[in-house]
Amino acid sequence: VQLQASGGGLVQAGGSLRLSCVDSGRTFGDNGMGWSRQAPGKEREFVAAISRSGRNTYYADSVKGRFTISRDNAKNTVYLQMNTLKSEDTVVYYCGAKYGFGSYVSLDSFKPWGQGTQVTVSS
Repeated sequence: VQLQASGGGLVQAGGSLRLSCVDSGRTFGDNGMGWSRQAPGKEREFVAAISRSGRNTYYADSVKGRFTISRDNAKNTVYLQMNTLKSEDTVVYYCGAKYGFGSYVSLDSFKPWGQGTQVTVSS
């Protein structure tokens, strides 16, 4: 699994961004996928996750109702649509592949967290 996130950038508060994460490996459809985020000097925070089929999704309370995770297994890509962005959403976002039978909302269930993409929300 080799993960590359993209789509970050600068956006005004209330705006939207869509992040993408491409898995260049060959087992994308075998894994649940997730997004996390981390600010400098702070702990990584779970954001969202999606099951292998895409049928089940999971969200942190802080983003529920604003963010939507989806995946396209034909394109080996997982997305994070972020709407109604707030200044506190300004961090680096990472995607990861889920392994094993751990919880979808546990950071420990995902590895690795690939290269991140910076999101900056201006107020």
